[in-house]
Amino acid sequence: MELVINGKKQELDAETIQDVINHFGLTGKPVVVEADGAVLTAAQWASANVRPHMQIELVHFVGGG
Repeated sequence: MELVINGKKQELDAETIQDVINHFGLTGKPVVVEADGAVLTAAQWASANVRPHMQIELVHFVGGG
């Protein structure tokens, strides 16, 4: 299904936000997810279904110094 991830159209085989997180290898990392303007908690990811053309913003934190 076509989704818009961080402003770019992408074709993903995903049913939930958790599937999207898994696809990008962000499982277990500190991530903030916004889906169609709503911020989702990590507890919501597995039950939050995606739909075609959904706008998803993924913000993850990278440490460094």
